Amino acid sequence: MENTFDTIVIGSGPGGYVAAIRSAQLGKKVALIEKYPVLGGTCTNVGCIPSKALLDSSEHYHDATTKFNEFGIEITDITLNFPKFIQRKNEVVQSNNKGLEYLMKKNKIVVFEGVATFISKNQIKLKKDQGEEILAFHNAIIATGSKPASIKNITLDKDRIISSTEALSFRVQPKSMIIIGGGAIGVELASVYARIGTEITIIEYEDSLLPNMDKDLGKALFRKFKKDNIQVYLGAKVTSVQNLENRTLVKFINAHGQEEEKISDYTMLAVGRIPYTKNLGLKKIGIQTDNKGFVLTNEKLQTNIPNIYAIGDVIGGAMLAHKAEEEGTFVAETIDGQKPFLDHNSIPNVVYTWPEIASVGLTEQELTKKNIDFKTSKIPIAAFGRARAAGEKDGFVKVLAHPKYGEILGVHIFGPRAADIISLGVTALVYEITDLDMTNISYPHPSYTEAIKEAFLEVSGKGTINL
Repeated sequence: MENTFDTIVIGSGPGGYVAAIRSAQLGKKVALIEKYPVLGGTCTNVGCIPSKALLDSSEHYHDATTKFNEFGIEITDITLNFPKFIQRKNEVVQSNNKGLEYLMKKNKIVVFEGVATFISKNQIKLKKDQGEEILAFHNAIIATGSKPASIKNITLDKDRIISSTEALSFRVQPKSMIIIGGGAIGVELASVYARIGTEITIIEYEDSLLPNMDKDLGKALFRKFKKDNIQVYLGAKVTSVQNLENRTLVKFINAHGQEEEKISDYTMLAVGRIPYTKNLGLKKIGIQTDNKGFVLTNEKLQTNIPNIYAIGDVIGGAMLAHKAEEEGTFVAETIDGQKPFLDHNSIPNVVYTWPEIASVGLTEQELTKKNIDFKTSKIPIAAFGRARAAGEKDGFVKVLAHPKYGEILGVHIFGPRAADIISLGVTALVYEITDLDMTNISYPHPSYTEAIKEAFLEVSGKGTINL
């Protein structure tokens, strides 16, 4: 049958499009179903890519207004063209969309626009504007992603009480914004708008920013935000958010148990994300989910129906685009009969504030909780020539290693280009390279990677060279 495919992928985010491409490369007849008219999912359209475009633009503006003078670059009358600021983000997104369309054509992947619903373990009903049709498959991959979570009794009206999606497309720059949630999404958008002059307040329920990462990273970011005039409330519980037509009113209980309230132009909820499985028909065919709605899978990322797999945000864990990509490749190769390797512990986590934050492996808190012995080193990035030349005064590299075997247990970085440097830590974890072995690698001078070399030198017992 013409509408029978070896593999159907539902969702065109990073996990979905990578799974589709890899499946096609392996000789499979592949269909990709996307309910929106553009490919790329949350990451490309309202997540990773647009937020990074705004982060880069805001960083350039911030450097021009606060940093250029010390480099001998004198500019007067600097202004921000906010509509163009947003338009550039849109152009970056559109460029990525076109790139994905090209990749689908190149790999001969059939793309369907519409809503997919399972009607059996081998059939999907595709609902389109023009009607419905039935698609058959030998294997299916669920890659439908996630959507922003809310708080009980707080309504996301998408007007004044917004999610990150709306915060990426303001028509006019807000003068003030309260962000509820100090995780990756919250702190990245706090950075974007604080740099261009918006008054930012973060209210976080836990006692640390980035509560799921090593506590030293959250502490360092808290200090940096204080320098940047971002007000942060930790250990605070929001009790209500009210739309006042042209402002918002947030009431919360602070860490000391006192009631407080703040008014701002907008309030953005950044309290995590929940799986998106609406209209998939999971219950109809008996696919199991947990009590939060995440699709349950085994070590091969199979659901309880063996020829239906699930990847990315919809199965939970770290909600990272590159995690979904790795899972997409893993599933495509598993379906092909290969035995691919996937280690979730060695997938890095990155937050694109400035300095950047990156982490891989276990945190100091996790090691302590699991009663795993460890030794640690923590090296300031500002001690190195590359950082001084660039005027970078903040940052460190922290390495956790096993005291007996030298196994790298975790690497945590707060500093410039952390997103790039962390790959050295990932390599060490994946290939079980010891701290001593990592000191035998030649690191370029001057570079930011010298800080991680010094951390490996110190934790291995060799002793530092530049400190």
